Amino acid sequence: MDEPQWRALQAAHAERVRPWIEPRLARRYVGHRHPVDDFLFEYYPYSSGKLATWHPGWGVILRGNSSEFLASTAYVESEDGVTVGHEGLRKRAGRLAKAKEIVEATTSRPGQFGCFGMHEWAMVYRQSAEEIRHADHPLRLTQEEIQQVVHEVGLRCTHFDALRFFTPAAIPLNLHVLKRDTQAQDEQPGCVHAAMDLYKYAMWAYPYLPSELVADCFALARNARELDMQSSPYDLIDLGYEPILMETIEGRRVYVERQRQLAEAAGLLRMRLLDALDALSMAANCPK
Repeated sequence: MDEPQWRALQAAHAERVRPWIEPRLARRYVGHRHPVDDFLFEYYPYSSGKLATWHPGWGVILRGNSSEFLASTAYVESEDGVTVGHEGLRKRAGRLAKAKEIVEATTSRPGQFGCFGMHEWAMVYRQSAEEIRHADHPLRLTQEEIQQVVHEVGLRCTHFDALRFFTPAAIPLNLHVLKRDTQAQDEQPGCVHAAMDLYKYAMWAYPYLPSELVADCFALARNARELDMQSSPYDLIDLGYEPILMETIEGRRVYVERQRQLAEAAGLLRMRLLDALDALSMAANCPK
């Protein structure tokens, strides 16, 4: 890739991620937290700097003045230019295989749309005011009302990492017994958090995936988080998020409609990511 071409892609990426990153840095500077926009930077251990840095992906040689990329140990210099090297990719073979296993298994089964977003409710179930995770924002309902909704709707979460944040009193109420070592068997494409995790698996392949794909995964994860919190028992009206009233039949209908739309978008992105992970896994396991 000649320098004018990759410089244009680099600039386009910077422009795309700026609205996600600059407000995040400004909030950190003054000590404020946003339960939607900051979540992906806190829940997933990937800095805004990583998201901001453009990478061409595996197999692309950057011609021209590309020495800036050599600041990363992932890059090597060849007679034609600078590119990501095989050694770092080889070291990621195990993690790439795990990501591929989970993403591939998720695509192999039908989506389930009966959880009604109750995971955020289970995360505050029977908690005191001091224990609430997003304590800067009030709950829309009392604890008694939250408990009543959880009991009426039920807990059918299929995502292990969401279950980890359920309160101790809520975990036994979940229909499914979830474990880390059976995650690939439990994941399903209707899950909002499974859509969100596409960003995590893209970052597992960092910096060997093109940044355009990583940014697409991040954008989808932001949409998933918005749905997550709109359907939660928190009141985020002051942040511009109209609540989806999951305590009502109409609210649950709206949620499922949004959930299906998200699952459709995630399905297309999941296939793109799976193709990329396939190629990287093959390259990682090939001799240099």
